[in-house]
Amino acid sequence: MSLIGTLAFGTACLTATSFFNYSPYMMKPSAPVSQWADAPIPLVATPQHLTGKTDLFTAGATHMALVHNAMIRGFNSIYQQAPYIDDQLSQDFIQYSLTWASFVTSHHHDEEDNLFEKVSELLDDKTVWAETQKEHDSFIDGVTQFEKYLSSLSKSTKLSADELIRIMDSFREPFGNHLQSEVSTIADLAKHPKAPAESSEEAAAAALVFKTWGKKTVTKAGMVDVVPFFFLNLDRTFENGRWANWPPMPAPIRWILTNVVGTYYGNWWRFASCSSNGSPRELLALELHAQKVGQDGDQKPATTSAGENPTAHVDEL
Repeated sequence: MSLIGTLAFGTACLTATSFFNYSPYMMKPSAPVSQWADAPIPLVATPQHLTGKTDLFTAGATHMALVHNAMIRGFNSIYQQAPYIDDQLSQDFIQYSLTWASFVTSHHHDEEDNLFEKVSELLDDKTVWAETQKEHDSFIDGVTQFEKYLSSLSKSTKLSADELIRIMDSFREPFGNHLQSEVSTIADLAKHPKAPAESSEEAAAAALVFKTWGKKTVTKAGMVDVVPFFFLNLDRTFENGRWANWPPMPAPIRWILTNVVGTYYGNWWRFASCSSNGSPRELLALELHAQKVGQDGDQKPATTSAGENPTAHVDEL
């Protein structure tokens, strides 16, 4: 075999080995038994599902809700699993959590730098995002603190679940409120006096603004980390499977972005809320904890820094 042939063969073997060892496709998760990543922050119902409307702002708000729900499942999956993370899981869990922070921070800046300005120009109204920007200010410092804490940890410094959950609790309510409120704000823009008439050229141009921004907001945040994170926290069964094929793209491309690109940091995605096919999955740390409890006998449930069982929030829904 020639040198080039040997290198090609070696590369193929390495790629195959990585795929079989780290690809989300090779994970065999089980369905959730009890609690899942739909608490403590509740998911956002899409305006199209609630109202049946199809105008450009309802559609834009619906797509925003679906992106927000991936963030919410990410937050909840971190919050739910943190008390059960041991030393073996810690480093991958930290990186999974930092990917969530990168996603939220990038999305936040992308809205303020691009989407808000374009919609304000479309409606000739610079005040439409006033409350939304105040909401951003109410939680972004908490996300920064979350990121700084996790980034400060080294292999010799143990993750403190109490500290992580304390930080998450500090911005949990304003963050959750914002993710709901922003969707309503966008949907309500259909009532704005300068909203373009349906089927007009202006409406088509406005719809393109949302579509173009939506396509870029996830990929620009990080192709090898945020993109797999997004797809592995995107529940295709949500609202009776209505959004199973959202975002619209060829199925092979979606599969590659999830299962091939996802191989690069494959161990991080073990903590995601959904399987590679978009179905809800049992959260890994909770599954491992349940197995350990089954082996060791009854143990007291882990609690947050506030003294509450993090999985108990599911009963609030």
